[in-house]
Amino acid sequence: MNAIDLLSQDHKVVKKLLEELSSTTERAVKKRADLLHRIERELQVHTALEEDILYPAIKQAGGKEEAKMYYEAKEEHRTVDSLVLPDLLHTETGTLEFAGRVKVMKELLEHHIEEEEGELFPTAKKLLGKDQLEALGRAMETQKKVLKSERPAA
Repeated sequence: MNAIDLLSQDHKVVKKLLEELSSTTERAVKKRADLLHRIERELQVHTALEEDILYPAIKQAGGKEEAKMYYEAKEEHRTVDSLVLPDLLHTETGTLEFAGRVKVMKELLEHHIEEEEGELFPTAKKLLGKDQLEALGRAMETQKKVLKSERPAA
């Protein structure tokens, strides 16, 4: 599987989990906690694959515009990973505050996914070509197995 297909598949999984989480009510305390932890795990693995494998390849192959995309995408990851998600993990799942924070995280992630699929991935296809994307995909599949074994599902 090439890098773009693998990452797009991850996007579908995260969007589905976010949709599920968004549709819960304050009474679904355990379900909310479980879904949030699944999202956290998916994001950790996905972010590592992008930041360790795809983003550097795009930055290296591109110019100033691609470097700007690289830093913007990393900053969007940092916003979710360092600010929004930690707050959410420390918020009581049975509250309206939790629902509000989920909505913000969902919007941030959907925006990020749209930008990646609409701008970054087409740029990667153009810059890197089929063979390199295949090679990156193989590296990602290997890395994904390692990361998932280090962070077993709760």
